Amino acid sequence: MNALADQVTQSSLADRIFSEGQLRDLLGGSDARRYALVHRALKDGSLIRLKRATYLLGRRTSNDAIHPFVVAQALLPGSYVSFETALAYHGWIPEAVFTTASVSPGRKTITHDTPSYGQFSFHPLALQKYQFLTSVDREKFGKLTAFVAQPLRALIDLVALRKEHWSGLDWLTEGMRIDEDRLRSLRRKDFYALRPVYRHKAANMFLHSLEEAILTINGAAKGRLTDD
Repeated sequence: MNALADQVTQSSLADRIFSEGQLRDLLGGSDARRYALVHRALKDGSLIRLKRATYLLGRRTSNDAIHPFVVAQALLPGSYVSFETALAYHGWIPEAVFTTASVSPGRKTITHDTPSYGQFSFHPLALQKYQFLTSVDREKFGKLTAFVAQPLRALIDLVALRKEHWSGLDWLTEGMRIDEDRLRSLRRKDFYALRPVYRHKAANMFLHSLEEAILTINGAAKGRLTDD
């Protein structure tokens, strides 16, 4: 282990993603010395640069690896994981997802390709004020946390991103291969929470149509789509 990795390992930064400023405070000394240490650590893989001025220790084991969702938050603070990434995380779609996709608070789509963690994408959506984190949970991954959309939020985020129009449940059950039981597990409160979120007319129509479809397949009299 080189000098930089040794110092980081023995500090509070060991289990975190850290900035150039935090590294400067830890290492001290001249800029030239710090640049030399960083260059050496990057070259031997003991340090990983996620983006400009953002790092984490390399050579981690599977037990102490930082989760990609946490990396996503560090790459773009204020974002939350959603779309197919969150749906796969919740077990709603069977396919593996190779890009960690998030909703961005900004105005343009951003992508980052990182060593060890692959590709990250961040997409803005037209959302109503103060609704950005509605139906988004803070999930714990080891010692760190990340914001992750609940299944219905992730699904309607995807609808809004793609500008999908309601064409029936087949698009969900056959096109996206979402198990019908997952859809039938949705409750009135899940739909109600999302009604004030989107500025996309198609997304709101999709949300309403999906709620009606779930009511139909569950049977309104049976009350499976409840307030619980």
